Amino acid sequence: MPPKSRFTRLDAFTKTVEDARIRTTSGGVVTIVSLFVVLFLAWGEWADYRRIVIHPELIVDKGRGERMEIHLNITFPRVPCELLTLDVMDVSGEQQHGVQHGVKKTRLRPQSEGGGEIDSTTLSLHAADETATHLDPSYCGPCYGATAPDNAIKAGCCNTCDEVREAYAQASWAFGKGEGVEQCEREHYSERLDEQRHEGCRIEGGLRVNKVVGNFHIAPGRSFSNGNMHVHDLKNYWDTPVEGGHSFTHRIHSLRFGPQLPDDVHKRLVGKNQPWTNHHVNPLDGTQQETDDPNYNYMYFVKIVPTSYLPLGWQSKFGSVREDHSTDLGNFGKLNDGSLETHQYSVTSHKRSLAGGDDAAEGHQERLHSKGGIPGVFFSYDISPMKVINREERSKTFIGFLAGLCAIVGGTLTVAAAIDRGLFEGATRLKKLRGKDL
Repeated sequence: MPPKSRFTRLDAFTKTVEDARIRTTSGGVVTIVSLFVVLFLAWGEWADYRRIVIHPELIVDKGRGERMEIHLNITFPRVPCELLTLDVMDVSGEQQHGVQHGVKKTRLRPQSEGGGEIDSTTLSLHAADETATHLDPSYCGPCYGATAPDNAIKAGCCNTCDEVREAYAQASWAFGKGEGVEQCEREHYSERLDEQRHEGCRIEGGLRVNKVVGNFHIAPGRSFSNGNMHVHDLKNYWDTPVEGGHSFTHRIHSLRFGPQLPDDVHKRLVGKNQPWTNHHVNPLDGTQQETDDPNYNYMYFVKIVPTSYLPLGWQSKFGSVREDHSTDLGNFGKLNDGSLETHQYSVTSHKRSLAGGDDAAEGHQERLHSKGGIPGVFFSYDISPMKVINREERSKTFIGFLAGLCAIVGGTLTVAAAIDRGLFEGATRLKKLRGKDL
């Protein structure tokens, strides 16, 4: 017998000698079943440890001087691209008239011909067919009383029809079809416009705006500011040879603020009731509005909530990286550490005829609509001061996994021991009863 050490008295696991143990068939069966139960529960505990969950947080957004991107794809089947203008303005005083960069216009065939694509043009200040390369190098076109635009190809001159239109817009003058303007007659602007009267247009692309209260809208005619008024030259919109005129029937294919959650992350979270799984569902996607009234105005009031997505392990990669405002359109908000700075939104909508009137036909005669305004589609957005952070985390720590594993082993063996003890006692009593009967 080995000598006793000073720790012998502290042994909480006293042993019995092998001769005092009894092995039974039922005990062997319980042992095998217990082993399978332990393995099954241990595998479940491991799967739970490996499971990634989204932990949502709500904080006050303390960002300053930030910008955000707006991505849109809208079809107007009854207004030609030549008449549509995209403008942006916000409460900081910044205005973007006739947005050129990052937006593409696609001419569409009339609805009677199926509405297919004719051609697609990326908006630029001077298209290839407007450079007037065939003109004499010394040629300096007149601006007809207006001041030449600062971005003219030749300083102080209006060599193209578009430059004359820009000069008129800066002077807050209506332009029309350019009758009597040599540049527009040379480029057949009026004829080109009349040829496109039956066409539709799809506008798609991205805008980068200040992260403050503002609006962007798509309306007919060249836009300009007249004092504190934002005005559109609607002459070509009203003076149309098309039967029934134009209208702002439209379909919003997609509208989102900021980048979209990566498809691989979305597929991994779909069906798990995670708080981030509804990010791919933008409320205005697929919206369809129809009208035959050319004097119609559609307004969408959007409430935007800044939202961050932080993948598992983002801090160990490039957690200090911040948004780079010099990045190209479409990449803004996608950080090098895999995290995402984007926005979710809710929306309410309203529509009215510019002729005014009431809602007596709907039983609300007291509800009046004001007269006047600009026909088009207007999006007013407001930024929430709160920010949602969706953070990927393990469902439990490694220490929690080990604790759960020990609980599984200990609990299973304890229950198995109780079952085995019950079976053994039951079998022993049955033998005693049979012995007495004999």
